[in-house]
This record gives sequence, structure tokens and C-alpha cells, in this order.
Amino acid sequence: MQDVEKEVVAAHGGTPSAFPRAVTGDTKKIPPWQGRKWHQGLSCASRNDHCFHPLNHGFDYFYGLPFGLFSDCQPSKTPELHRWLRIKLWISTAVLGLVPLLLLIPKFARWFPVPWKVILVFALLAFLFFVSWYSSYGFTRRWNCILMRNHEIIQQPMKEERVASLMLKEALAFIDRYKREPFLLFVSFLHVHTPLITKKKFVGHSKYGSYGDNVEEMDWMVGKILDALDRELLANHTLVYFTSDHGGRLEAQDGGTQAGGWNGIYKGGKGMGGWEGGIRVPGIFRWPTVLEAGKVIDEPTSLMDIYPTLSYIGGGIPPQDRVIDGRNLMPLLEGRVSHSDHEFLFHYCGVYLHTARWHQKDCATVWKVHYVTPKFSPEGAGACYGSGMCSCTGDVTYHDPPLLFDISRDPSESQPLNPDNEVLFDSVVKKIEAAIKEHRRTLTPVPQQLSVFNTIWKPWLQPCCGTFPFCGCDKEDDILSTAW
Repeated sequence: MQDVEKEVVAAHGGTPSAFPRAVTGDTKKIPPWQGRKWHQGLSCASRNDHCFHPLNHGFDYFYGLPFGLFSDCQPSKTPELHRWLRIKLWISTAVLGLVPLLLLIPKFARWFPVPWKVILVFALLAFLFFVSWYSSYGFTRRWNCILMRNHEIIQQPMKEERVASLMLKEALAFIDRYKREPFLLFVSFLHVHTPLITKKKFVGHSKYGSYGDNVEEMDWMVGKILDALDRELLANHTLVYFTSDHGGRLEAQDGGTQAGGWNGIYKGGKGMGGWEGGIRVPGIFRWPTVLEAGKVIDEPTSLMDIYPTLSYIGGGIPPQDRVIDGRNLMPLLEGRVSHSDHEFLFHYCGVYLHTARWHQKDCATVWKVHYVTPKFSPEGAGACYGSGMCSCTGDVTYHDPPLLFDISRDPSESQPLNPDNEVLFDSVVKKIEAAIKEHRRTLTPVPQQLSVFNTIWKPWLQPCCGTFPFCGCDKEDDILSTAW
């Protein structure tokens, strides 16, 4: 649950997305397209049921990565998927493998008899243990780094250096295909997300290293999409929303240099449930005939607002049988109201509520309380460099009473308030706690998506282009236009 404190801010960190949305003509049928990593799962019971696929969740077309993007997708990079767990698994494998070898010593030294069956059983156990985890982690690039068009696997493993060009090509083709009718185009870039995959054309282009190169390439791609809207005379009829899903990941390093972005004055980063550096993200809108250019709105909003906002623009009605946490942003963007509809926003790390904020209706004050904060490592650092990512539970600090900040005056969260220096401390904390209690009454328990069973590799669900387990294909043209 991220929020956008300013509707027009400089982009940084995370995974930016652009949402061009044409709204002319009949809005009864709006072809939606989603590109890039879906990251919501793929199949349920069999390899090809695709129950979690975008086409089963409102999209008419999909081109992109059904899974995540890790350095594991690049053979030249150090693997990052569960890196520390893998190290422990290698150590455990080595220990188990030593057992049958050590049993050979007393046998051949004739200290005492050791049956061959016992030695073989231990050797088999070590082998099965190794196969059970290496079949997943050892083939991550081939298993999970795949490119799909709708239900069809296009590349397995994907060609990292070509994916961005292919996705831009698909996005521009989509605009050309639906330029005469309403459409929703959701483009979620691979950029400013580690690993930093950048075309040769932009490598060394920026004075800010590989991250700067990646930002400049993304900027060029956004320009290509906007140029297409301008060229087809769609700009005045299209809302474009550029945003990101989280702040920069401070722990990401590449050869000793910062690879995950920088969050300016804001504390913390990606994977942290409450610090501004992880949840304050870009929110840039363009709609020439509707929205005032250059306007800056300093109001708390949320990425959850995308759904009701686009529903309103498209003439749809959100479901009435459930609580919709997002709010329609158009009254705020158009200047018809001066305050966000969000009085309270709740920030989670995984399933754990870490932070909440209260935007007082009668003034500009935004209070923020932290009940849980990550333990930075090493001590005194601004991120969890020791573990590579901050924990949501366990290695965290619990605060009772909670930490309180007035982020309308202290956006860097450097001056915690207490009853001695803030006369409203107790009343603010009580007000937010009452809002949290009401918020929790609206929640419905669901099965844990990241349970051990759900996260272990299942061969029968493994997407495969070809004959399993010999998966692999490349169905894209080998030659791309030089325009990409």
C-alpha cells in the first residue's frame, strides 16, 4: 500500500509504469493490455490452466514476464533469488555428502564394519536433498526467466538485452491497432529495477553510472510512447499516469556502486513497510485538455486510487459488495477539491501493519505513526545491507508507544515527537489507533500466498516451451528494426 505525497515529483527507484488511457468515443468495450512482469502467479492445478494469468483478470492482451526479474536471469550476474538460503543449502548438501565419505574411513581402515547399505542410503539421501532444491534454484534462468505473449511462451529463457525493445515495439503496435477506439495500455518497464538491463546505445550515456543509463533509456522509451500518442492526435483525449511501485532499493549493489536508486531526503527504501523512502513514489499525470500543466498537488494519495480513477474515466462503476480502499483522483487533479479523500492510509510490510498516517481534514498536517520499524544493518546505516533486504517480522523493532512524526513539516522523519515536545501526542495516537481498529474490521482473512507449500517448486506447474524438462525456445524475429 504505497502513497504518493506529490502528484508531480522527480522519478526515483522502484519500477515505473505508464498508463496511457484513451477515453474518446464509446467506452463500453475498452481493450486493456498489460506488459512486463505480472508477478501474480500463473497456474493453479496444471501447467496450462493459467488461472492467475492476466487474461483471466480483465486484460485482453498480455506481453511480458509472468514472473519476477532477478539477476538470476543474467548468466554473468551473481544470483540474488534467496541468495543466503542457497548458501545454507549448499553448506547442508556438503555436510550430508561428507557423511558417506566419512563412513568409508572406518570401513577401509577396518576399525569397525560399516555395511555398504548404510553408506549407500546416506549417499542417496544427500543426492535427493541436493536434487530437491537444485532442480529449482539451479535452473532459475531457464524455468522462470521467460517471455510470454498471451498464453504462449515466446522466449525461454528470455534474451535480456532484447526484452525492452520487444516490449516497446508491442506497446507502439497496440496504440496503432486501437487508436480509433478507447483503450487501456498498462506498460510496466523493466527499468530502474535491478538487474539494470540497458541497451548498448545507452551504456555510458549518463554521468551517473549504470543506474543513470537505465533511467535515460526509460526516459527515451516513455518519449516514444508519448510521441505515438501525439502523432496519432490522441494526446488531448488520453490520460497518461507515470508512477512507481516503491522507492529505490538501497541495498542493491553492483561492483560496489549503488544499483538500486536513491531516495533523497527520505529515510529507508524498498521492502520497508513504513519509511517514506520505500513508499513515497512518483505520480506524474498528463492530459492536456483536462489537467493544468505544471501543477503540483501536495496531498496524500495511494496507488490503490488507480482503479477507481480509471473506472470513473471509463464510465464504469466499482463493485458495491466490498470495501474499495482507493479513491477517484479526478476531482483532486482537476482542482474541483483541494484535499485528498484519504484521511487515513495504512502501510503494510507483507501481512504486517507497520505504519499509519492521518491527514487532518481541517488542516494540512499529516501525522504518521510507526508501530514497527526494520533494524538497519550495520548499526547506524540507512538500510539492511547485512541481509540484503529488511525483514517484515522477527528482526524488527516494535514501538510502544509508537514513533510519531509530523511529516508535513518533517518529511525526512528525523525528529520523532513525544508527549514532552508535542502536546497533541496522545490524542493523535488514539485517533489513529481507532482508525486502525475500524480498518481491520473491513479485512477478510485469506490463505497465505507465500506459505512454504506455495513457494516450493512444483514440476507439474512449470511453464515450458517444448518437452518438459527440456524447455527452451525463441519465437521472436532475430532482427529488430533499428528504430528500437
